[in-house]
Amino acid sequence: MDQKKMNMEKKIRVLVAKPGLDGHERGAHVVAYGLRDAGFEVIYTGLRQTTKQIVNTAIQEDVDVIGLSILSGAHLSLSQKVIEGLKTQDAEDIIVIVGGIIPEEDIPLLKAMGVCEVFTAGTPVSAISDFISASISSN
Repeated sequence: MDQKKMNMEKKIRVLVAKPGLDGHERGAHVVAYGLRDAGFEVIYTGLRQTTKQIVNTAIQEDVDVIGLSILSGAHLSLSQKVIEGLKTQDAEDIIVIVGGIIPEEDIPLLKAMGVCEVFTAGTPVSAISDFISASISSN
């Protein structure tokens, strides 16, 4: 999709969130800036957000996608809490993606709980933006 056409349509809104105690946000910044530069509207929550704060912000900001950036090793429990929070708020239409240091063996578990896609460290931002665009346009 070219930039002019995307600007004429409603911009896809993405919430980039850093749940839990993880204090490393460089990757989240790279993704947030990259998605913004690709034409998305990006909201960044900052460090050490609770899963409840992330769900509430996603609903208040009327986002299409939540991108969780997790390096702490707590990706399974944090992702599950966000997905459960969205269900309790009747906001299951919000797509959840996860990025960061994710062991390969945990990717099927994340997808089984409702994560739409997992992007491991080093994934080009273009792959993330392409996935988001394709996912939103198919809904």
